[in-house]
Parts: sequence; structure tokens; C-alpha cells
Amino acid sequence: MKTDIVYVAMSADLIHVGHINLINHASKYGEVVIGLLSDESIKSYKRTPILNWDQRYAVIKAIKHVKLVIPQLTHDYTSNLKLLRPSYVVHGSDWKTGVQSKVRERVIEVIKEWDGELIEPKYTEGISTTDIISRCKRS
Repeated sequence: MKTDIVYVAMSADLIHVGHINLINHASKYGEVVIGLLSDESIKSYKRTPILNWDQRYAVIKAIKHVKLVIPQLTHDYTSNLKLLRPSYVVHGSDWKTGVQSKVRERVIEVIKEWDGELIEPKYTEGISTTDIISRCKRS
């Protein structure tokens, strides 16, 4: 029996409960493959990550339910999606608006090629890496 691949792209700069919630949710659908954004891809739409790719890789790889971690070299998921052809892509509902909405539209378009499904669990409120960084700066 084939196990479904579940693709989750993330920066994973500072891991928090929202990341864990997303990975746990994704694991309900199959084997979780994390597309870990490169430092350059994060810089293209956010800021310079605090942890470099190798450090973020080591943390994500150690999380329960993560089967595989692969580089995602651009903010666009297309190349990894076409390579893996996942049954599911999981992303928090926060990307429906703002800078990531165009990426979301492209993901939907690409996964239609093999009847993939986008799953968007409710974003974990009250926690984000940006908020954590802001709190650290104020302290």
C-alpha cells in the first residue's frame, strides 16, 4: 500500500507551537516531507533568518512525524511539488492574504495536475517567529 506524501514548506527559523501544530496536523494525512526554505528564499519575502539552513534542518529533522526534509530554494513551491507530486500540501490559513497569497494560488494551480489537495488548518493564533523576535528586542 502506497503511503501518501504530505508536503509542508516552512522557514522554521525559530520553532514554536504553531509549527508543531502544523506538522502534527499534516501527519494525519501521510508521510510529512518538509520543504525547508533556503536562507535566500526567506530573505526574498521576510528578513534574514536567525538560524542558518543547516541549523534549521537539524531542528526540523528531529521533530516527531517529519519523514524527510528537503531544500526549497525559492519561495515558489513548483519545483519541489513537481518532483514529489504530493497527495497533500498543508499550510496554515494565514497565507490566504498578503505576500504569500500569490504563492498559494500557484500551489493550487500546480497540484491540480495530479489531483493533489491543499489543506489549510486554522493558523495558530498568538504566536509567530516575528512576534518572538519583537518581544526579544523589547526585553
